[in-house]
Amino acid sequence: MKVAIVQIRSSLDKYDNLKRSISYIKEASKNGAKMIAFPEFLMAYSPITQTAKELYEIAESIEGEFVSSLLEAAKENNITVIATIYEKSNIDYKVYDTALFINDKRVKVYRKLHLYDALGFKESDKLVAGDKLPTTIDLENTKIGMMICYDLRFPELARLLALDDARIIVAPSAWVSGEKKVEHWQVMLRARAIENGCYVLAPDQTGNIYIGRSMIINPYGDILLDMMEEEGIGIVELDLKYLDMVRDRLPLLKNRRSDLYSIDIRFSV
Repeated sequence: MKVAIVQIRSSLDKYDNLKRSISYIKEASKNGAKMIAFPEFLMAYSPITQTAKELYEIAESIEGEFVSSLLEAAKENNITVIATIYEKSNIDYKVYDTALFINDKRVKVYRKLHLYDALGFKESDKLVAGDKLPTTIDLENTKIGMMICYDLRFPELARLLALDDARIIVAPSAWVSGEKKVEHWQVMLRARAIENGCYVLAPDQTGNIYIGRSMIINPYGDILLDMMEEEGIGIVELDLKYLDMVRDRLPLLKNRRSDLYSIDIRFSV
């Protein structure tokens, strides 16, 4: 399966970001990609000085113009789009950090569970956490799972997706720069791939306060793509037969001692 990820520096102007996103969708489709994934905060960059109310005014509903335009682009270009928006909530001018799986059939929603209240940041000042576990989505008989950025630091979530038969995990991110942040990013992406026998696609924001370094990792932990710090699009052919081989030779999911420990896999839809 040929997939694309986009590394972008989102501006404060959501219409400019939407225009650029549609251009990338067209480019990915022309190059034969079946899916394109964008970073977290695609809709707009939210500087620290921006208030919760100001961000709320930028946000939209799932039925809003931003998602509708992406849905139209997905249909016109026969490609599945994974994108992110600030989604209006009913809680004190706060918004959800929402990832969307968009194709010509449906829009599937995942709202970020783990807010980045760490290392000097407090996303909960502007954002509200989701309350439903992500479920896998089928694309060409391959199940896709979605996480968002800080979720990567919680291995339970990736494992739940793998137990729900995810073969590809997509993690739109806006990974903030700082001490050891690039190292943490690389280690966790590779760990999530290895321990679950999955491909991991991690499109990241670049510029502003973010590290870039969007990556695609294979199930054995090899880095297939590292976009460094430049904006642009990366396209990689995922070998799903290779994934089967890795899972056969390194059957971590099968070798779990679920008779002694277990993870709650009662997914909420």
